Amino acid sequence: MEGDFSLFLMAEMLEVAAWIAAPVLAGSLLVGLLISIFQVVTQIQEMTLTFVPKLIAAVIILIVMGHWMLSLWKNFAIELISNIPNM
Repeated sequence: MEGDFSLFLMAEMLEVAAWIAAPVLAGSLLVGLLISIFQVVTQIQEMTLTFVPKLIAAVIILIVMGHWMLSLWKNFAIELISNIPNM
């Protein structure tokens, strides 16, 4: 296995990981921003007010987009395993 091919595989793996993590991170960021704005407006500084909605949003996103995430991960694994003889 050459160094260029290893770097290509690592870059592809990181890209797939970023695509898989992006919906949960973006959803948590959006909910966190909305809760922070709500806290500034109402001056409520409760720690559970930020944690629980983000957790609920992450679970909902995983339920809704979990199939897409798993199919993306599965396609990457199938491509990687099928290319083992060529390595």
